[in-house]
Amino acid sequence: MTMYPPERRRAITDLLLSVADRRASVAQISDHLQVTTETVRRDLDVLERRGVLRRVRGGAELMDSTPFEQALAARQAEQYEDKKRISRRLLDELPNDGVVVLDSGSLTLVFAQAIPRDRSLTIVTNNLPAAKHLSDYENLRIITLPGMIRGLTSAAVDAWTSRRLRSLTTDLAIVGVNGLTASHGLTTTNPEEAAAKRSMLLAARRRVVPVISGKLGRNSFCSFAAVNEVDLIVTDAAAPDAVVQELAAAGPEVVVVPG
Repeated sequence: MTMYPPERRRAITDLLLSVADRRASVAQISDHLQVTTETVRRDLDVLERRGVLRRVRGGAELMDSTPFEQALAARQAEQYEDKKRISRRLLDELPNDGVVVLDSGSLTLVFAQAIPRDRSLTIVTNNLPAAKHLSDYENLRIITLPGMIRGLTSAAVDAWTSRRLRSLTTDLAIVGVNGLTASHGLTTTNPEEAAAKRSMLLAARRRVVPVISGKLGRNSFCSFAAVNEVDLIVTDAAAPDAVVQELAAAGPEVVVVPG
């Protein structure tokens, strides 16, 4: 079966993730994908330019970064129980009556599903699955943001999204990340997503970042904020102590939710 270039490059990334040293030769990749070595070398060149891997003699090794996106359904399953625990802690951050801007993503969707039906809030979001889930809550007022819908994230993200956010002032922003380090700050995979996320942060009086431990200490493609621009980071019990300490030293409160 013919694989298109994005499918091949995802398959290469998956192969490197599956081996212990995250390294494979051109011949191994060629045999695994049943394509020519020339095709593999072209794909490796593209992935290296994107910062996914580095070329080594005869092959490639995966970089410690997270520049690619998975579809929402796949991300939903990742550390699902941790996401539920993080979401329960996030409920403590909700105002009694106010405006919350809610980002796209699987963790923010899990949080939306945890919001009690008796809360009286206005929720502004580009997260279409979350908006759909919350739309029949009698006490909630749901405002969806304009913009082009990205299929992978089911999120509205473009210049219209950021423009609308710049006109708002909200009590709380809950913004997701694809990677988080003290040195590179909050990162995501796509420039339009990055612009929307930054606009969400700037629109809010209090800024909260929920993140599973698997994304800590990793950088993605686009940085959209420094760590000291957020008030609170909430993560799970598997978060490395060294990374937690580095993030806390940069300024925000860091809460590690027990397992």
